[in-house]
Amino acid sequence: MHDIAKKPAVVADSPDRETAEEAVRTLLAFIGEDPSREGLLDTPSRVVRSYEEFYAGYATDAEEELRRTFEEVEGYDEMVMLRNISFESHCEHHMAPIIGTASIAYLPANRVVGISKLARVLEVFAKRLQTQETMTVQIAETVERVLKPRGVAVVIEAEHQCMTTRGIRKPGTTTVTSHMLGAFRDDAETRREFLAMVRG
Repeated sequence: MHDIAKKPAVVADSPDRETAEEAVRTLLAFIGEDPSREGLLDTPSRVVRSYEEFYAGYATDAEEELRRTFEEVEGYDEMVMLRNISFESHCEHHMAPIIGTASIAYLPANRVVGISKLARVLEVFAKRLQTQETMTVQIAETVERVLKPRGVAVVIEAEHQCMTTRGIRKPGTTTVTSHMLGAFRDDAETRREFLAMVRG
């Protein structure tokens, strides 16, 4: 097991809003703009507010989203799956958008969780600077740690704008990552069933 699914430590000396807005003005000047021109006067404030939304996952504990579970499942022990959950994240190398979908499944042991909670776990990790590989593992290991199911599987397919709008510039290219735990890793038939459901 890794530690990457844990809530990140809060930086004690985070800069205040005024400092953050000044940093945006510096970047505007760096690219050759005039931060004092009319159209850009409110841009630093808008950018800082957007960052609070883009990176809201740093203020949220993904495990807490899964704490409320239900035992009244009438013996249900088959796969529970959310397919093609859309998300937007940002890569930690260029801070460029990552836009894609995730499919998350688990095999209940004794308890199930409200299905929206799986989407919330994805959202928590997506709203942080990420690599797709890391986020895939974070989601799977969080579900495993809290629900203690018989297995967890996660597949993410996404387009990275750090690759499609800059650098090598290959629009339409997607990256696919997966992480399987428990029965999904050990049982080939269970894994095939999950992958068939992902493909629809």
